[in-house]
Amino acid sequence: MAPPRHLGHLVVSGQPFDETVSFFTDELGFRIDRVSPADDPARAIVSGFGLAVCIDRAVEAAPMTLCIASGVADSVTAPNGVTITYAQEASGGYVLPDLVPELVVSRANAEADWVVGRAGMKYRDLIPSRLGGRYIASHIEVCDGGPVPDLVHHHAIRFQMIFCHRGWVDVVYEDHGQPFRLEAGDCVLQPPHIRHRVLASSAGAQVVEIGCPAEHDTFFDYELALPTSTVDVDRDFGGQRFVRHQSATVPWQPSAYRGFESQPTAIGQATNGLANVQILRAAGASSTPPAKHNAEFWFFFVLDGSTQLTIDGSPLGAPLEVGDSVAIPAGLVWGLGDASPDLSLLEIVVP
Repeated sequence: MAPPRHLGHLVVSGQPFDETVSFFTDELGFRIDRVSPADDPARAIVSGFGLAVCIDRAVEAAPMTLCIASGVADSVTAPNGVTITYAQEASGGYVLPDLVPELVVSRANAEADWVVGRAGMKYRDLIPSRLGGRYIASHIEVCDGGPVPDLVHHHAIRFQMIFCHRGWVDVVYEDHGQPFRLEAGDCVLQPPHIRHRVLASSAGAQVVEIGCPAEHDTFFDYELALPTSTVDVDRDFGGQRFVRHQSATVPWQPSAYRGFESQPTAIGQATNGLANVQILRAAGASSTPPAKHNAEFWFFFVLDGSTQLTIDGSPLGAPLEVGDSVAIPAGLVWGLGDASPDLSLLEIVVP
């Protein structure tokens, strides 16, 4: 049988040589694939856990860490000084941190809050504390527009949605037909591990993305081509269904806030009540009565117009304007006042 062929390997110190090779094979469970020269071995290639490692006696010892998906110890150190840490096999799951409630008001006029991130896009972190790591809320702007250099990928998440605030974004989703365009006012629910890809956007397009937990794994799928040949709009992904909310096709209706109208999405039904998302707009009222809630997460993003946030009956800072947002913790008495006639809000609630 031909020896295994490695297209590449990681080179580590082989000092001391015999002890290091024995450690990798006997202690860690790697196998020896190649040694040379035969009369006085100075290099050995060992493989395991998806890694090929060249142990070379000519290489000086230097600090290095390898992470392998196996083992029971936190970390061990090989005779050559290499530290091996252990990780769980990628299971597609997530860790849900404990909620740390906080009143968070984010102002869009703070230019310093924008940072340049992936693919030249600008990001605003709307909840810097992440509420203990449980939630992330991002305001994202695509500066240049055109094709987006994205790959087919999926996320290990509990909840994730994207709302198009300005411009348009072209996207495609597994088992949901041809690519489509998210226009301003539209949103999608991305259930756990649905494969998807962002294709293109208009210049200056803006989206609001909400995710739970704040830190989660993203997996890239190099085998699946999108769009898929099958269409299954009722497919279950981790107990949720994909939702595409098209604002232009959904009628407005009276809301629980007297004097406001609501445009509901289907996200509540698709998540089996995990999260509820709606768009609100003023319809004759300029304020809401004082209220408090016992939900896990209650979040507003101002889409148009302005309004004054009140806490315990007193105004909190300047009025909220377009691009501003607020996360309201449970038990806090809050209200909205001095709403402009064109006020509209994105509301996201996780009961």
